[in-house]
Amino acid sequence: MKIGVPKEIKDLENRVAVTPQGVAALVNAGHEVLVEVAAGLGSGFADEEYMAAGARLVNAADAWAADLVVKVKEPVPSEYPYLKRQTVFTFFHLAGVDPGLTRALLDGGTTAVAYETLEDAQGRLPLLAPMSAVAGNMAAQVGAYYLARFNGGRGVQLGEVMGVRHGRVVVIGDGVVGSHAALTAWGMGANVQVMGLVPAKGDALCRRAPGLEFFLSDGARLAETLRDADLVVGAVLQPGARAEYIVTDAMVRSMPMGSVIVDVSIDQGGCVETSRPTTHSHPVYVEHGVIHYCVTNMPGAYPRTSTLALTEATLPYLLRLADEGEACLRADPGLAKAVNTCDGHITCRAAAEDLGLLDRYRPFPG
Repeated sequence: MKIGVPKEIKDLENRVAVTPQGVAALVNAGHEVLVEVAAGLGSGFADEEYMAAGARLVNAADAWAADLVVKVKEPVPSEYPYLKRQTVFTFFHLAGVDPGLTRALLDGGTTAVAYETLEDAQGRLPLLAPMSAVAGNMAAQVGAYYLARFNGGRGVQLGEVMGVRHGRVVVIGDGVVGSHAALTAWGMGANVQVMGLVPAKGDALCRRAPGLEFFLSDGARLAETLRDADLVVGAVLQPGARAEYIVTDAMVRSMPMGSVIVDVSIDQGGCVETSRPTTHSHPVYVEHGVIHYCVTNMPGAYPRTSTLALTEATLPYLLRLADEGEACLRADPGLAKAVNTCDGHITCRAAAEDLGLLDRYRPFPG
């Protein structure tokens, strides 16, 4: 099969979908790999490394013309014309991004295979997990940075000073993002509270981080807790669907001036009512006196770490897609859940409902 690897062009996105090592594995399996010139530079991989691994360097149009296109982030508007009847394997988050992308996928008859809805045999999300871990770690780090007074923050340091923990961090969500954010903030020396849905996850966090507090999802308690929060991390996940607003406008208004919200759920639309997408070039804005960081491709800030973690997870599935084609999508229920569009239909019901496209919905395999 002919496999294309375009260069990521979303704002300051420096990850790449396949490493030279991955190219070598694909070539050794009998596939042709077309890598766009400079696709790997942001992650520290030179064009020469890809050529040595057996790839052919091409322009964007040729990479997109492959039978199977593998990316990191969803196509941006300038890439929509490339969407034809190929298979595209990447993060999509259709319910939380430009609706024009879904229209372009449907109009092009593209088979969209989404990292974020692919499940393994245990029902886990193996391709979402590594980037969720990076984003969770980063949420605590960037939150701490924007709390600095020179950034307009409260001037509260998240850290232990002379044996006393400083800074109150509230994490909303007990999944991979939330757990990593909580443990990173706790490791920095902050007072950390996590609101989640699974008591067993809370118990595990509390064992790893003595003094960390966990409470079950409760709107009234959350509202009370946010009044004294220095940093709030939104880490809500609803696979395939738009995130639910957990933090209301009124809750944000009650937060201290100069406090910070990092809404990691923004790639699904955000779990904070006052959130709106931002970029690495312009990452923050202030609403009701609260700094909002809502970058939709957070792991792109650490492309080397992110690329290595992501491609280790994606390569086995990429090899299977290349070897078996659409047959593996139909044969494996976990892979079938990754198919978000196919043959002009939207095949992810949650996304179809959120986008008002139930008239274009058809389950996969049909």
